[in-house]
Amino acid sequence: MKQEYAPLFTPWKIGNLEIKNRIVLAPMGGTCIFGWMEPLGSHFDEEAAKLLRTIAKNNCGLVIPGIAPVKDMLGGKWLYQNKGKFKQLKGFMDELHKTGAKMFVQLTAGFGRSMALTAPLALLAKNKVLNTIASPIIDAEYLTAAPSVLPNRWADDVITRPVTKKEIAQIVYAFGETARLCKEAGVDGIEVHAVHEGYLLDQFTLPYTNQRKDEYGGSFENRYRFAVEIVQAIKSTCGSDFPVSLRYSVVSKTKGFQSGAVPGEDYIEVGRDMEESEKAAKYLQDAGYDMLNCDNGTYDAWYWAHPPQYMPENCNLEDVAHIKKFVDIPVVCAGRMQPIAGAEAIAEGRIDAMAVGRQFLADPYWVTKLMRGEEEEIRPCICCHAACFNLTKHNGTANDQDLSESAGMCHCAVNPMSMQSGKYYIRPAKKAKKVAVIGGGVGGMECARILTLRGHDVTIYEKSDKLGGVFIAAAAPEFKEKDKQLIDWFKLQIKKLGIKVEYNTEVTPDTEFDADEIVVATGAAANRIPIPGAAEYAMDATEYLLGEKEAGDNVVIIGGGLTGCEIALDLYRKGKHPAIVEMKDDLIAVKNMCLANTSFLRDFFKTNNVPVYLNAATKNISDKDVLVECKDKTQVRLPADSVIMSVGYHPTPVAEAGKHVHLLGDCKKVGNLRSVIWGAWDIAMKI
Repeated sequence: MKQEYAPLFTPWKIGNLEIKNRIVLAPMGGTCIFGWMEPLGSHFDEEAAKLLRTIAKNNCGLVIPGIAPVKDMLGGKWLYQNKGKFKQLKGFMDELHKTGAKMFVQLTAGFGRSMALTAPLALLAKNKVLNTIASPIIDAEYLTAAPSVLPNRWADDVITRPVTKKEIAQIVYAFGETARLCKEAGVDGIEVHAVHEGYLLDQFTLPYTNQRKDEYGGSFENRYRFAVEIVQAIKSTCGSDFPVSLRYSVVSKTKGFQSGAVPGEDYIEVGRDMEESEKAAKYLQDAGYDMLNCDNGTYDAWYWAHPPQYMPENCNLEDVAHIKKFVDIPVVCAGRMQPIAGAEAIAEGRIDAMAVGRQFLADPYWVTKLMRGEEEEIRPCICCHAACFNLTKHNGTANDQDLSESAGMCHCAVNPMSMQSGKYYIRPAKKAKKVAVIGGGVGGMECARILTLRGHDVTIYEKSDKLGGVFIAAAAPEFKEKDKQLIDWFKLQIKKLGIKVEYNTEVTPDTEFDADEIVVATGAAANRIPIPGAAEYAMDATEYLLGEKEAGDNVVIIGGGLTGCEIALDLYRKGKHPAIVEMKDDLIAVKNMCLANTSFLRDFFKTNNVPVYLNAATKNISDKDVLVECKDKTQVRLPADSVIMSVGYHPTPVAEAGKHVHLLGDCKKVGNLRSVIWGAWDIAMKI
């Protein structure tokens, strides 16, 4: 291990509880030990347990699973009434403690206006009759109840009702009873969820979401009363020495409903500003909390708590380090934390530990690899949220996420085995075969890797002189450093496994192979739409990203999907002047695309006055401008030194699927990194 990482591997204490090192598994929705959106009745999530055991065995000091609602989301039963779960938890804790790790269970009071309503749930929340009928199974009105009458974050036409004082008392009691059962099961501590991220408890503390006139609203003490009563209840049932952590957002970074503040922006805070946070941190410590597990943001500024690649690494560190000056209890920092920055901050006494979430999904062995000095072996998280947390919103929708996605969070785009170990695993092939993989992109490399691990003899045929395919273009912007690392990781695996690669070999439908099976992974080609002047004056997105064509100062991007928006961000950060033309009524208006990623881009463009033309059609492209027709039929000419077309792709297979020919990734159906990597496993496991 490199000496600069040494501070990460020193012991520390939360109250009287010693933790062996300074690495904390940040809680992620979907890894709840009691299950997520579990069926009615007692349920212990074996898939989450398997992941948590693996993480604990691989040198994580403190493991915190995802949120466990104190009242079941399905069935409405209080968690402390489901005694069977705690019996199973006891056996699990006995196993986990053998690793030397400690574990806190994170309990949540609820979601309030941040409850990610899909369209069917939104319908229930709006219709009292339907909700009454459905309430024995799921009570959408209760799940969305907030401190005050507020707009739901996801479904614009859903208005939340206020939580009653009776319900507050029931929740406080449930925290105490559930914590007691957790302690009896051997759990090392409780984390209260959360004065953080704009969840229910946080909504009580924030001025813009709490307009109550009773003892839970108005003054500072009243707004924080709910959180104080919860820690008091836990200490009452479990004893003053039982550790209680609080998930805590230092600063809300919020300008208003559905409006966040991007890094560096000068804005007026409507939530918790730093001045209040300094007071609140000390107040919560004095109330009984033994640790603050910190980041920033709310669901209105979600990219602070779930930072995409566009956000800086260690984006919350300075704010978290500042708040540590005002408390005597340990302070943990999360938010794209990098080991070297975490180690330095710990050594300097600026924080006590670093919390890491999604990197554990991408590679649950990463801490062990770091200790062994094998950093290049760590499969990087690319912060895409494509499988772990792809709650989606664009104009006119509720949470535009498939139901299967809502029920199956904390999967991983780059590591299908996370939370799916029963579906994706390596098993030796019954018969070793020769397999030709046509295309050395990410899909081809992953398929070749899994096939080789299963015992097959694989050769990759790549038409260029390098591996990576179209993902090389996707990884080109400076903020895509993790994408570049992922390509390097794949190249290293290909090299270590001794997989043969035939470079500069273009395959045609007539090419013959000495192979038993053929996997075609030849990707897709850029679409061209018949706009006058496009052929003469427009370049494809990949031509720009690969540096094949230079962009001038004023650049019009036709297409406001993810690629087009990322190109606009890249251009802006290079000092150029992009404008986006999009036919739909919002940017990146697609299903299963995480709001943390998309809202950053929308907020960034709005804050920095990047022109965005929605419901707009491109009518003509010339050597100096682009003619755009708006929804009201008015036309505008946009100055354009360069025009970049980003209007999607179409499959380009070099062969048809057959008994021994398998189409993989974009050459079969255009998708994303998740679909191509998972598809690679689907094919490789069957051969």
